[in-house]
Amino acid sequence: MREIIELHTKLVPDLVEVLRKRYLLLKSISHMQPIGRRALAEEMQTTERILRAELDVLREAGVIFATAVGMSCTEEGNRLLEQLEPMAGELFGLTDLAERLKQKLKIPEVIVINGDSDLSEWVKQELGRIGARVLRQQVKEGDVVAVTGGTTIANVASHLQPSPQFRSVQFVPARGGLGENAEIQANTLVSVMAAKSGGQYRMLHAPDRVSPEALQTLLADQQVAEVLELLRSARVIIHGIGDALTMAKRRKYDEGGLGELAQAGAVGEAFGYYFNEAGEIVERVSTLGLQLEDVRSAEMVISVAGGASKAKAILSFAQQSCQNVLITDEGAARAILSTVQ
Repeated sequence: MREIIELHTKLVPDLVEVLRKRYLLLKSISHMQPIGRRALAEEMQTTERILRAELDVLREAGVIFATAVGMSCTEEGNRLLEQLEPMAGELFGLTDLAERLKQKLKIPEVIVINGDSDLSEWVKQELGRIGARVLRQQVKEGDVVAVTGGTTIANVASHLQPSPQFRSVQFVPARGGLGENAEIQANTLVSVMAAKSGGQYRMLHAPDRVSPEALQTLLADQQVAEVLELLRSARVIIHGIGDALTMAKRRKYDEGGLGELAQAGAVGEAFGYYFNEAGEIVERVSTLGLQLEDVRSAEMVISVAGGASKAKAILSFAQQSCQNVLITDEGAARAILSTVQ
């Protein structure tokens, strides 16, 4: 495959780039269908005039169709995307990006997808789809799967499908509630994952950030203690990685607290720990849920995070040396590699 791509690049230098643009356009339509031309132009960061010409090519090829509510993929278009997916890594340099990231970050498996989730909503959906696929591949009957909250993991939850090995799996929230939108809290996501996959779930009825006194009271509660014991037995953990200040705001830090985090150089957050660019812990939240030592002892830790803006956060967590799989996007991958020597 690599030799064929190199040959085409030499003979027709712009062929791969044209293919890449049309593949991304078709992928965007697939994830956002039905979508109007104006919205699609904004998503692809181009003009309607330029987009019209590309859409005409796709329509004539029979891979998309238009209705009054917008454009959608035909069955042939969906089939084409499936056929192109195994080749996309080589075609667009993603395989090379993933290998370089794997070597630099010392993570056993890295998957890089097209695009930048900071710029395109469909890339977030694609991260979720790949995350769901990897989870399905890694989970075993009887597993306990620890799940964090956030929009990225919500996309993973939405892409899960029933599978025999999920029937005896228990999804457990890796932390308490953050007081955020209910749709992206860990408690909600474990119930969605169970419903989508045919598995089971338990909830952790407690806030994420508590005082030391309240923490001791909650730990004495039998139901909370049972869930925490189950949580610490998790073989599989699937989680997102947050920007430090964004996560602190979700935890309702005041201006003083935010200033202290910024001064400490915090760039990333995961499991209630804030890390600087060197991967050092600069703050630890008093929280119910998984601790970093629990994460390090898990057999399979799947991290899902993308967007160039998350590059420093992803890099800071990678230095904890507890990930088995990193699923990220091109925007984050290139930004990370530009900062790692």
